[in-house]
Amino acid sequence: MQVSRKTTDPADAVLREIEEMGKKSFIPSIGPVKGKILAEVVGKHKPRKILEVGSLYGYSAILIAKNSPARAEITTVEKNPENARITEQNVERAKLEGQIKVIQGDAMEILPTLPGPFDLVFLDAEKTQYLDYLKAVENKLHQGSVVVADNVRVFQDQMQNYLHYVRNTGRYRSQTVETLLEFSETTKDAMEISEKRY
Repeated sequence: MQVSRKTTDPADAVLREIEEMGKKSFIPSIGPVKGKILAEVVGKHKPRKILEVGSLYGYSAILIAKNSPARAEITTVEKNPENARITEQNVERAKLEGQIKVIQGDAMEILPTLPGPFDLVFLDAEKTQYLDYLKAVENKLHQGSVVVADNVRVFQDQMQNYLHYVRNTGRYRSQTVETLLEFSETTKDAMEISEKRY
């Protein structure tokens, strides 16, 4: 009789490991609850060229890759050298180095140099700079490109200019998705999902 062995997807294993870290000592990685929202956005829009600003340890980049079409390209930008190094290691362990490119440096210097167009942008870095990040790549977005911004409730006071821009200028169809802060059962947070209209 042949016994089948259940093999663990290496990307799933890395995601679970980061989730366990988050449960033990808080890390500002999006975690599984917000991860489900992000995965649903990716599943709906099926982006092929993706930009992430703020890698931390690579959780969201790996999650996006897992839920993206085959051959989707993800560029993730991380300012902190140690975090970028850990992200690269996690991407390699997840066997996704062919899909995810990690760039270490200041996003405001790097974003203008990146070739577009981008189908999806995920913002999860310095909260006061969300609007700066968006404007740095806005000419590399197309009609239907989606921008997802994390922590728009917890840090809403630091990103009022960003929220006003995506909600009120007419350039985007924007919705706020209420959720919980990563690895918290009580602290409310939200993600802003904005689709470029033109």
